[in-house]
Amino acid sequence: MSLHLRLIPLAALLLAGLHSGHACATEKPLWELGVGISALFFPDYRGSDQSSLYAIPFPYLIYRGEFLKADRQGIRGTLFGNDRIELNLSLGASLPVNSDDNRARQGMPDLQPTVEFGPSLNLNLWRTPDRRTRLDLRLPIRPAVAVEGEMNEVGWVFSPRLNLDIVDVAGLPGWNLGLLAGPIYGSERNHDYFYSVAPQYATADRPAFDAKGGYAGSQFLMSLSKRYPKYWLGAFVRQDTLKGAVFADSPLVKSENYFTAGVGIAWILGESSTRVEAAE
Repeated sequence: MSLHLRLIPLAALLLAGLHSGHACATEKPLWELGVGISALFFPDYRGSDQSSLYAIPFPYLIYRGEFLKADRQGIRGTLFGNDRIELNLSLGASLPVNSDDNRARQGMPDLQPTVEFGPSLNLNLWRTPDRRTRLDLRLPIRPAVAVEGEMNEVGWVFSPRLNLDIVDVAGLPGWNLGLLAGPIYGSERNHDYFYSVAPQYATADRPAFDAKGGYAGSQFLMSLSKRYPKYWLGAFVRQDTLKGAVFADSPLVKSENYFTAGVGIAWILGESSTRVEAAE
């Protein structure tokens, strides 16, 4: 395992896994602002057998407007005045990879960091009367771009998933548990960026490979968080499986099953004097 400590500007995207969901409605500040630091253990890319540890700062920003909300669940609005259907803006990201530092990719072009940004239709399937437990179906579809001075489009990702949020889990006040699971699908261009091997980069141990679009494996994520008066704590662990993925036979796929994890702490530096009713 290679070990690097890097500060990169993608933290807000990568820490999407650290949130845990809705609580019963109470009065909260219209906005909160703070700053945090996280430690994240990630593979170089999905399917890599080499991983790195990252120390990453991130902004803590909460806004609880009547129609527009921004929090650890993303930026979203409620459709048709119905709180069982939401249209969110969904975010995702991948980290840069220096191919000289990755055994499977040596001699190939580096992987630039990618950012995914697109809509997510979220449907509430079930919830308890006090809203402390709820089950949602999330349907995010995100175009992806590689960031290397200029934005280069690298296909799209669709990841339907079931999300279970439990507030005050196991009777512990303020501790919120989130469970998320579902498959991932990607376009041919997206898979080509990460898993294809062009003939000029083929070697005896790395045959040429042309990745196709389709099923890209599945993920299961568990997160735990708590909001204290002046700071917030969060942690997550995620299991990925690439078994059955359309690119599973790529010579760049060295591990079909792996774990990622992260912990974070944020300090709340200021908040609005205006209070609003919020379920978070």
